[in-house]
Amino acid sequence: MAQDYDSPRNKDEDEESLQALGKGSQGSSGDIDDDENAIAEDYELPGADLSNEDASVTVIPMQNDEFICSECFLVKHRSQLAYVNDDGQPVCEECAA
Repeated sequence: MAQDYDSPRNKDEDEESLQALGKGSQGSSGDIDDDENAIAEDYELPGADLSNEDASVTVIPMQNDEFICSECFLVKHRSQLAYVNDDGQPVCEECAA
């Protein structure tokens, strides 16, 4: 449908459309609140009782082809070595960029 933007506007139509927008946003806000509550139920607060949880983790020592970046302190593969700084510390490609 074509709209003539040069024609004078009817103020009653503008008010009706604003009321319709207001009603639409009030109805959809209830759905958003339900989703937020469902998401919040999955999170555990700090200090929660974790006595029944098994916290065993297998730690693999650093391999011969790995290094620790002196900028981000992450263990990286030698293929990600960008350069060695003046102090002799390795720097990864991500930190060098």
